[in-house]
Amino acid sequence: MQKQRTVAFHTLGCKLNFSETSTISRLLETEGFVKTSFEEQADVYVINTCSVTDNADKECRHLVRRIQRKSPESLVVITGCYAQLKPKEIAEIPGVDLVLGAAEKFNIVQHLADLTKGDSAKICSCDIEEVSGFTATYSMNDRTRTFLKVQDGCDYNCSFCTIPMARGKSRSDSIANVVNNAEAIAASGTKEIVLTGINLGDFGKGPEGGKHEEDFFELIKALDQVEGIERYRISSIEPNLLTNEMIAFVADSKKFMPHFHIPLQSGSNTVLGLMRRRYKRELYAERVALIKTLMPHCAIGVDVIVGFPGETDAAFQETFDFLHSLDITYLHVFTYSERANTVALDIKPIVPHNKRFDRNKALRNLSYMKQQYFNAQFAGQTRKVLFEAFDKNGMMEGYTDNYIRVTTPYRTEWAKEIVDWKL
Repeated sequence: MQKQRTVAFHTLGCKLNFSETSTISRLLETEGFVKTSFEEQADVYVINTCSVTDNADKECRHLVRRIQRKSPESLVVITGCYAQLKPKEIAEIPGVDLVLGAAEKFNIVQHLADLTKGDSAKICSCDIEEVSGFTATYSMNDRTRTFLKVQDGCDYNCSFCTIPMARGKSRSDSIANVVNNAEAIAASGTKEIVLTGINLGDFGKGPEGGKHEEDFFELIKALDQVEGIERYRISSIEPNLLTNEMIAFVADSKKFMPHFHIPLQSGSNTVLGLMRRRYKRELYAERVALIKTLMPHCAIGVDVIVGFPGETDAAFQETFDFLHSLDITYLHVFTYSERANTVALDIKPIVPHNKRFDRNKALRNLSYMKQQYFNAQFAGQTRKVLFEAFDKNGMMEGYTDNYIRVTTPYRTEWAKEIVDWKL
């Protein structure tokens, strides 16, 4: 009897990557592979990479070295954005056996069939312009909530970003297929779906890209009717694509949670122009104001980049003051890192690394204060918490509808259940 092969996964980057890793895992499990922990010995290791920052690239190389030390005979497969952008560079990392670009990641079963350890690394990739089609993915059994990919790629060309080069043009699933997937997820007992995409608000361009055939507002209205799903979250949506009617819909919906994540990147209109963002700070402030008018209890997360070329001390102060003035909940702060083949490389002056670090620290401190202030507003209130199933040293975690994290001693009967909780 042939021994079952084991496979282990490690995912870097965004929620969309997690949904894709989960789907790749199911493809391999269907072929007889047994999934195991990345910390354990496995016959095959799959690393799904990100390339938004230089740290993600470095982490990939570090993970390959770790595998080489503990399991030198195992096959190592690298996929994801880094694999699409720099396949030759990855293939030269000692220990890597297979590099799968954007068009090939879901053909992993066929590629593993004739892969042998010791041969030179095999690259299966194509130019990103040739990548089309849409593969629906969603995470299952990994977490209490499911990340459901409904859109991929991006037609925006922000001056700092490599994602269009790694993911290709904007393209989407159909509303009918998304609803079918949501119904399948509901049948599994999962209570919360997080909608994910590279440019989620641009949903509706069809699997080949091009013109909109449907739109995001139509999608969320259709999903609101799916039986069995109690919660939806919108993972991240550009402020210029988040419409007033969407905000009003979420405010009235019992299923879409009062929680938005809206990238800002800079509070300076000058820097937003250098970044080639498609809005000004005034529009951003309008979106936040409307959300808070209709849903005072709503959580709002914000992405910000510090140290972008041309961000003077005055421009950073403008960003800090703008964020301080907004009724937002938390920040995801990214330190700008130079990425090959981006327009931003030609923008001057360059911000010194020590200034980038100081600005990051200042905004992370602001984020902490914002989060504490937000949480304090709800002390004594009872809100619904969906608890995760993981036992973390006798403790369990969950999130309220408006994304306040709750930690409490583990109780089996609360795992994956929505509980009324006094904060």
